[in-house]
Amino acid sequence: MKSFLDIDPKSDFPIQNLPYGVFSTANDADKHVGVAIGTYVLDVTALEREGLLDDVLQGHRNVFNQGVINPFLALKNDIWSAVRKKLQTLLSIEDETLQSHDALRERVLISQQNIQLHVPVKVNDYTDFYASKNHATNVGTLFRGKDNALMPNWTHLPIGYHGRASSIVMSGTAIQRPVGQTKPKDADQPLFGPCQQLDYEYEMGFIVGYGNALQNPIDVKHAKDHVFGVVIVNDWSARDIQAWEYQPLGPFLAKNFATSISPWIVTMEALEAFKTAGPQQDPVPFDYLQDPESDNSFDLTLETYLKPAEVDVPTMIAQTNYNSTYWSIAQMVAHHTITGCNLQTGDMLATGTISGKTRHERGSLMEIAWRGSEPVQIGNVTRSWLEDGDTLTMKAYAENGTYRIGFGEVTGTILPAQS
Repeated sequence: MKSFLDIDPKSDFPIQNLPYGVFSTANDADKHVGVAIGTYVLDVTALEREGLLDDVLQGHRNVFNQGVINPFLALKNDIWSAVRKKLQTLLSIEDETLQSHDALRERVLISQQNIQLHVPVKVNDYTDFYASKNHATNVGTLFRGKDNALMPNWTHLPIGYHGRASSIVMSGTAIQRPVGQTKPKDADQPLFGPCQQLDYEYEMGFIVGYGNALQNPIDVKHAKDHVFGVVIVNDWSARDIQAWEYQPLGPFLAKNFATSISPWIVTMEALEAFKTAGPQQDPVPFDYLQDPESDNSFDLTLETYLKPAEVDVPTMIAQTNYNSTYWSIAQMVAHHTITGCNLQTGDMLATGTISGKTRHERGSLMEIAWRGSEPVQIGNVTRSWLEDGDTLTMKAYAENGTYRIGFGEVTGTILPAQS
């Protein structure tokens, strides 16, 4: 499959990808739905207005003119797939619809340099899992010792907690250092003030397409049908606030101040070519968690870059792969709904921090710097935790020698605590 556009072979956005985003321009403040293609965005909202999607939307109207992608997510898999194939056809070198009509092409193909990206989906609810065994082992070792690293329930069910959907922000949003209560080891009483142990967590977030009715669990065999696509997630974390507050109910203020996501939703269909097996699970899960797919994970490279303000260029501080994640997205969906919980269109299920086995594969600074005991060297400075002025960038991609499916990036710069 080849596009009539000249696309760099190393581009994140070939015709095989077409991730969805929401954008506006200086000339049009209205939010449009689009897909990334090379250095352009294809305006899907404009294509719908032109009637070019009528044959694949199956009678549905005004799907792409509501400023978020939720109305499209609710239409289920057959329409998602049909629209994707239609967009690929319009962009292909074999089709003349856009190639032969200069005015139309200029209206619907816009340089990404001339757009402002927005959060693409209205996230109604956000659940954060703890699906990486390497990460859970590292954290458990740091806090409880090697012999008690994993809690007894960890290999039996996907651990998770409910996050804060209202503070999900777009890549590029500056992150203000949170303030709160902490209790240093040498203090008799808790203190109040700026977080001193600010961290990031590299996660992937799965966006729910259509949900389930209350009291109707989603069968693990059909769970992936409910998932539209994936974004990069940075679950910013105030570790010292978390250490004081989390017992007995878990994270609260340590996680609710900001969660950054990448602007493009890569569809599950675009990732089909990169499916792979996840880790062997022991013990064998209960029947409701037995994912029927042997290739239930994805071969995705995940990279983290850190740039302190006093350093000229970012340094890659970690590179790992999604395929180390222990619990699959189908298992997460099935477990989330087994009680009858109803997922809704636009919900986000994040994986929790994704870490590999070596230091360079760890998905948080707490793990890389081993809770401050092994600082990371970046240029002429070191980091145990994120400092004011630091810029953290995450990238993700899959590639097979023919093309690359990229997610773009999620980035954020740390601002001082509010005085």
